Parts: sequence; C-alpha cells; structure tokens
Amino acid sequence: MVVDCPLHVVQRGINGSVCFFADGDYRSYLEYVGEFSARFSCSIHAYCLMTNHVHLLLTPHSRDGCALFMKNLGQNYVQRVNHRLNRTGTLWEGRYYSSIVASDHYLLACYRYIERNPVRAGMVASPSDYPWSSYRANAGGHRHEFLHAHPAYSSLGAVAYKTMCEEDVPASTLDEIRKATRVGSAMGVLRRGKGRPRAAKIGSVPIF
Repeated sequence: MVVDCPLHVVQRGINGSVCFFADGDYRSYLEYVGEFSARFSCSIHAYCLMTNHVHLLLTPHSRDGCALFMKNLGQNYVQRVNHRLNRTGTLWEGRYYSSIVASDHYLLACYRYIERNPVRAGMVASPSDYPWSSYRANAGGHRHEFLHAHPAYSSLGAVAYKTMCEEDVPASTLDEIRKATRVGSAMGVLRRGKGRPRAAKIGSVPIF
C-alpha cells in the first residue's frame, strides 16, 4: 500500500444488509474509528456512515496502516454489535474496497462525494441534516476529535468548501469515483496514449 497517499475506502454490509441498527451503533463505530486510526497511524479526513455501508477518506502513514485499521475497526464493531444483539456472524460483505486518490482535484471531489451521500440517497435535503458524517465538522470548520484536515481542504477553507457542497459532484466524476473504488484503481491519474500511466501533479487540476 502506498504510504502518505489518500485513500477512498468503502465497506458494505453483507448482501446489502443493514449494519447499523441504532444510534448507539453509529457512535460505537466512530469511537473505534478514533481509537484505531490513532493506533495504526491513519489520518481520517472525511467519513459517512450509511445504514448498510461506510465511506472513509483517509491517509495511512505506514504500509500496513490501512489494512490493520480496517481489520480492527470491522472486527471490534461486529463483536460489539453481536454481543448486544445476541447474534453471530459477520456484518460485512468480504474485504473493504479502496482506491488511491492521486490529485487534489479528486480528493476534494471525494470529500464532497462522501459527505453528500445521504442527499443522493434521498435521506436528507442537505448534508448538514445527516448526523453520521463529517460534513458538519468540515463545512463548519469545527474541531473534531479524530478528523485531520488534508492540506487540499485546508487551502480551500471551510466556507469555500461549504459553498462547493451546495451542489453535487458532476455525474461523470461520480462514475469515475465509483468505478475506481470498485476495481481498486487510482483516481486522478493522467494517461498518455498506450504508454504507462503518469500520476497527475497534485493541485494541477482546477477544483469544480
């Protein structure tokens, strides 16, 4: 795994099933995010906990940081829910999906993609109405217990980011983000003909 490069991570409930059953489950999951991101040196930039899947935007600072973080996060959360509900078995559909975010352009698109997810799903009218995402912290510029602002977000600022989030990510970019995450390819990579791909220069693409 690439060190110090942002990743968009998605983990889905098995067969599309619910993996959060009560408000306390969301809170427990976020407690584990804070605990294990610190333990395994992963900076969390954005998150959204949907009813049957989760999105995380993070930067691992060691080669196995993301893998260890996701393993411990998933296992401990499932154990806690299983104990509370007197159930057995996993909640997750196999291994998590992840894709490298190789440019500031796509990084900010991922911020917005993640935090506007409940709006696209028709659950709320505004991302600020959804309690289980990082939007209120990122759009309000408030300190969050475990969130670490990526430099691309910091250079933009909370006010400009909030304005940007009033509209969704363009459909073509939505498709790129979803495809990259599904197949594990990198976002923000420039390709020249049939040759080898070249990583896009950070900050070289304008923000939309």
